[in-house]
Amino acid sequence: MKASAFVYPWDVDGDPEAPARIAALGVAQVTLAAAYHSTRALTPRHPRHRVVTAEHAAVLYPADDRWNGRELRPYAAGDWAPGDAFGRAATALAGAGVEVHTWVVLAHNSRLGAEHPHTSVVNAYGDRYPWAPCIAQPATRAYLTDLAAEAAVRPGARGTELESLGWYGLQHLHAHDKTGGVGLGDAGQYLMGLCFCPSCREGYGRHGLDADELAAAVRTALEPVWQGAPSDGGWPGIEKLLGEPLARATRAYRDDTARTLQEEAVAAVRAAAPEGFQVLLHADPVSYHVGANAGVDPAHILSVADGVVVPCAGGTGTLTPFARQDRAGAVIAANFTVVSGMGGSPGALAADAAEARRLGATELRLYHAGLASDSDLEAVRSALGGV
Repeated sequence: MKASAFVYPWDVDGDPEAPARIAALGVAQVTLAAAYHSTRALTPRHPRHRVVTAEHAAVLYPADDRWNGRELRPYAAGDWAPGDAFGRAATALAGAGVEVHTWVVLAHNSRLGAEHPHTSVVNAYGDRYPWAPCIAQPATRAYLTDLAAEAAVRPGARGTELESLGWYGLQHLHAHDKTGGVGLGDAGQYLMGLCFCPSCREGYGRHGLDADELAAAVRTALEPVWQGAPSDGGWPGIEKLLGEPLARATRAYRDDTARTLQEEAVAAVRAAAPEGFQVLLHADPVSYHVGANAGVDPAHILSVADGVVVPCAGGTGTLTPFARQDRAGAVIAANFTVVSGMGGSPGALAADAAEARRLGATELRLYHAGLASDSDLEAVRSALGGV
C-alpha cells in the first residue's frame, strides 16, 4: 500500500541527513509543501534550527511573471524558506529515491485578507474572516486557479495534492484562538460560514434568495446557539435552525460555487502539467463542510480529479462515501496523523492502515514526517514494514 509523508521544505533544506531518513521510513512518496499558510513548526532534527516561524502564507519557490501587475498575487516567503527552498528540498528527496508531489494550500491566507479585506468571507453579522478568501469572487477565483497551476507543477514533481480548494469558514486555529466558548456544532458552524460579500449576495439572488432577509434569518437562527441550547447534528440540524427551503438554497449555491472552482483549478493544473501528472484534492465527503479538507460531492470530485486525500484522524468512516463510487484507478488516500504530540497514534498505524484498506483506501498519507519525534518515526517505520 503506497504511503506518502507530508514534509515542509525547511525540514529538508539544509539538513543533509533528512532525505535518507525520510526514505528509510518506507514511504515511496513525499508530499512537499510548495504553497503554504502561516505556521510555527518544530524541526526536531535540523542541524541549524529547532523552530521555524512562517509569518504569512507564501509560495516556497520564486513566482513567475504571470503575476506582474495583478492586485492579488502570491507572497514570497521570508527567511524561513528563501529562494527556491521547494526546489532544493525536492532535488534532495529525489536523490534519495523518493517521488515528490507538491502540497498546495489555496483558499486559506490571512495576509491576503489583511491586505485586501474585500476578498474575505463576511458572515451574517458583518464580521470578516481574513483567513478565508471568498471563493465566489471572480478575482479571487482567478488568483486561486493560477496559483494552483503554478504551485502544483514544480520542476520534478510527479503530482500534486490541493488543500483548501473550497469554502473556508469560522474554523481556524488563529493566534491564541478564543472561539471555543460556545459549542456551535455542525449547524452553527455552517451558519457562521455563510458569506455575505457582494459576490455572494448576488449569488444568493440567482438562487431566489434576498441576501438581507437571509442574513436576518441566519442571525435569528443562531440566537438559541449563543444562549447555549444544544443543536441537532448534521444537515437536519441546519435545516431545523434555518428552515429547510433557505438551507437547501444556500447549500445549492455554495455547492455549485465550490464545484466549479474545483473543476477550473484542476483543469488549469492539467493544462500546465506533463502527461501522467496526478491531481488529488484534500476532501471531506460532506459537501457543506468547510476548511482545509474541502467539502465535496464524492461522485463529482472523482470525475474531476484523480483521487482524494481523506482525513481519518476521527476515524476511517470518511473513506466509505468515496470508495462506494467504484471509480477504477481512483486514488483514495487515508490521511493519518502520526505525531503523538498532536493527537496522532503512530503505534496504531498498522491496524489503522489495515482498516483503511478494508474500507477502500488505496494509499496512505502520513502527517507529518518533519514534525514527528524520533520515537514516532520509529513507529512509522515499523508499521510500514508490515503494510
